[in-house]
Amino acid sequence: MDVVPRSLRASPAPLLMTSDAPRSGPPPWRDDSLRRVRSGIYTLRAAWDALPPWDRYLVRVHAFALTRPDAMFSHESAASLLGLPTFGHPRTIHIFDARRSRSVSYGDVTVHTSADVRSARKVAGIRITSVEDVVIDLARVLPPALGLAVADAALRAFAVDGERLLDRAAAQRNGSGLRRLLWTLTNATPLAESPGESISRAVIGWCGFPSPVLQMEHQVDGRLFRSDFCWPEERIIGESDGWLKYSNEDAAAAAETVRAEKRREDALRRHGWRIARWDYAGALGVDLLLSALTSAGLRTVRRPQTAALTSVGRNIRSM
Repeated sequence: MDVVPRSLRASPAPLLMTSDAPRSGPPPWRDDSLRRVRSGIYTLRAAWDALPPWDRYLVRVHAFALTRPDAMFSHESAASLLGLPTFGHPRTIHIFDARRSRSVSYGDVTVHTSADVRSARKVAGIRITSVEDVVIDLARVLPPALGLAVADAALRAFAVDGERLLDRAAAQRNGSGLRRLLWTLTNATPLAESPGESISRAVIGWCGFPSPVLQMEHQVDGRLFRSDFCWPEERIIGESDGWLKYSNEDAAAAAETVRAEKRREDALRRHGWRIARWDYAGALGVDLLLSALTSAGLRTVRRPQTAALTSVGRNIRSM
């Protein structure tokens, strides 16, 4: 049985339809405090400007849902509503329509169809394809490291059954991207706690490093620490800083996070561990992750997969 989410992410900025605008004052299209999101739909310009790219995309998805309440969202659009990772600002709104004979694009909308049936779910008045379908659809088309991040997050957040995903993938009639899909589902794990960790895991393998132990626990100075990646035999720990780990919105909390990380690393180093640290951009760019692990003393055990590494930071589906 497919996973049925209990809720969807709300629009992170308020939406105003021109039909609901007050009669007094300037019309929305002449109001400099508003930004047009879609024909007949506006949001507060200040709120829009403050959002990261992936949340601006979610605003666009909700605006489209207001104009097309019958639409069934798929791919990045469904992922955004579900809270699964989306990368940058996806170019198009994605919906699925099984009645069509072929997929088609118009404006900033792509309407998909397929020989493979999609399971429709209606949550909070919005129709989406199932979590399982979202994972399979995105694993076919995203760069593999990004598809892995989506699959990891689905396994973690929705307790999706990985074996059932593989069975469903094997039964697909659509052969496009099938090899990429099977690689993603075979390597997915709920142990990854952020998109940065998922992407890092792919890059670590493609660089030729040995496979790490994930979320290993370390008892140090009477405290229990957990590492993102660990190579116990080499006494090396790898740490991937999440894309929103050090929040700019709360400087005091960010500073305390940095201090706590330093205390943690100092304690681990006193017990003979070498620490390699990189951030989200370092994983996407490959070189900083590679340099961090090499500097910590980790050696490669196989040849790097150059083509796979080149694909990590190239997502043509986003602006």
